Amino acid sequence: MPSIFKLTYNPQAFKASLIITLSAFILDLLFFHLIIKSNIQGVNEIVLYLLYYLILFLIIRYAIELYIKLYLERRVKRVLDELNKEILVDTYDEKNLEKLTLNLIQKARERTSEINVLKDQENYRREFLGNISHELKTPLFTIQGYILTLVEGAMKDKKVRDKYLKRAAKGVDRLIAIVKDLDLITQFESGIKSVDRSNFNVFDVIDNVFELMEFESEKNTISLNYDKEYSKPIYVNADQERILQVLTNLVVNSLKYGTKNGFTKVSVQEFGNNKILVKVSDNGEGIDEQHLPRLFERFYRIDKNRSRKKGGSGLGLSIVKHIIEAHQEQIFVNSKIGVGTEFSFTIEKSSSVKL
Repeated sequence: MPSIFKLTYNPQAFKASLIITLSAFILDLLFFHLIIKSNIQGVNEIVLYLLYYLILFLIIRYAIELYIKLYLERRVKRVLDELNKEILVDTYDEKNLEKLTLNLIQKARERTSEINVLKDQENYRREFLGNISHELKTPLFTIQGYILTLVEGAMKDKKVRDKYLKRAAKGVDRLIAIVKDLDLITQFESGIKSVDRSNFNVFDVIDNVFELMEFESEKNTISLNYDKEYSKPIYVNADQERILQVLTNLVVNSLKYGTKNGFTKVSVQEFGNNKILVKVSDNGEGIDEQHLPRLFERFYRIDKNRSRKKGGSGLGLSIVKHIIEAHQEQIFVNSKIGVGTEFSFTIEKSSSVKL
């Protein structure tokens, strides 16, 4: 027989049935045996029937409501128990169905959120693997093509040999650069790489970047300078080599996507009581707002074909973000198509250097 016919299967249903049966028996005994047999004058039998069924209806209604309440609490408790046993220690209350329901809804929302995060991570992983395979495949195939050409007979021609070897060497350099950048990001993410703080004048680092990028600036016909004249040094406490890397990457990015006869400017201003804000701004192509949230992802490119023609590993901005976060600082980006882009980051001012 199905388990539904077993009285012990659901204690609440058994109790509700017992209450209704006993109530009907007592009411029947009271109304139709004691009251009628007592020959009380003025007692109408129809009225007795109406009272009997009214009272019985109220008893049945109450018993069923009580049964449903206890049944639902039992079911909700079982679901919560399956979702997370720990939640019952602090939140389960047999007398509070509403509280249990709210906890169940909250738990369901948390699980939905976790599922969405896992989906996003899976999409990111798939996209990242596709990007990195493409980035590595391009220089590898280039190197393979040149070497195979040399092996198949071009080695005898000195001019062709030298040209192809140089191009293969450039492909190797690109592979090494990608691997080094990935290794640096991995070290920052795993906490292996730390920042080596020291006190230095931030303008010395900016001037160094200007000197390094002078040739690139002239080649792209983009002016590279400060937004104004700064007369006093500003000392900061940070990893000088890493901040140089951050500024270099931002300036290179600005020059790469700048406009002909345009500008790239670096500015420094106060940011709160003990920090400064370094800005790198230009009047270049600009970036659509939809791309800004993903701009610091590894290998993320706004226009893949255009970006690869410009060169680079696609890891520059990701490295910038990791270095700034390793300093426990913030990085910002503002951009508008056809107007330009501004990257800015904070650095802690040195407290030990007195001017």
